[in-house]
Amino acid sequence: MNAGKPKVQESGVELEFDLGDPPQKVWRAISIPEFRERWLPKEALANPDAITVTPGQEVRYKLRDDSPPFLESTVTFTITPNATGGTCLRIVHELTDARFDGMTRAAANGNSPQLMLAA
Repeated sequence: MNAGKPKVQESGVELEFDLGDPPQKVWRAISIPEFRERWLPKEALANPDAITVTPGQEVRYKLRDDSPPFLESTVTFTITPNATGGTCLRIVHELTDARFDGMTRAAANGNSPQLMLAA
């Protein structure tokens, strides 16, 4: 399995993996609850059913954090065949919680103190 560098988006992360297994096997692992449960437990899902499914190509689930503030997100798994007979698995995890909208993040390495402006 080869992992590319994650692409950081404003509200999520995108990962891409080249797997040696055929697309049909990867599809079963991400879409059949009994197989999916081995690596994505139902406790992490806000709903055990997929939000959207394009059979054999893409499935999207809604997740919920297990600790406060219990933010919700979506994770989309997209599979395509690769040139070696294996599978390219693309995972896009996005924070979709309504409470996240409008929030701005301060730089983690901001060494200067925050200043407040007088009214």
